[in-house]
Amino acid sequence: MTHLIAVDPKDAFVVLPAGEPLPRDWRLTGWSGNEDSCRRQVAEHPCARIESDRLRLREVTPAEAAELRAGRDAGFAWLGGDPGDGSREAAGMLVRAHEAGLHRPGWGMYVLIRAEDGRAVGGMGFHGPSDHGSAEIGFDLHPEARGHGYATEALIALSRWALTDPGTDTVIATTTPDNTPSQRVMERAGFARRPDREGMYVYAFTG
Repeated sequence: MTHLIAVDPKDAFVVLPAGEPLPRDWRLTGWSGNEDSCRRQVAEHPCARIESDRLRLREVTPAEAAELRAGRDAGFAWLGGDPGDGSREAAGMLVRAHEAGLHRPGWGMYVLIRAEDGRAVGGMGFHGPSDHGSAEIGFDLHPEARGHGYATEALIALSRWALTDPGTDTVIATTTPDNTPSQRVMERAGFARRPDREGMYVYAFTG
């Protein structure tokens, strides 16, 4: 391992030689390798964020996910002070995927940061891409941020980004039959109902 990937203050991925001091306000991602492999990763996914009208969807890196899983805030200003259980669960899944060598930049978890005040209002777990041409999304929103359309906006932005991947033609989201708010979010985002899966409601987005 000769190089590593960091995130700069503008949320861009940057390749640095290992052992070089990290500039102020930069954060380690947890990805490393030789220079060619690191630059290849950055070239394939040059930015750690996706913009929507009112949100910045900030990708969570493996290093930040490890902090979230351990109960810390990972440097994000969370609405209410702490991330929700769903966000910590998504972080744990990202860490496990990274440790197994299965995590690709762009496909893991995003924190939803409100543009007006920089507060993290929730998280989205993003599991994919898969060999079956689909990716799966789950979301967790702080109670105070619900009812403002943030989840719908983020779901649309992330789903459209996923469909730019040549191997992905469908984005899947699931919810329990009693979770009516989540069902409404998916419907507003343009997801269509599919056959149930093991007692769960399944929704699909194809663009």
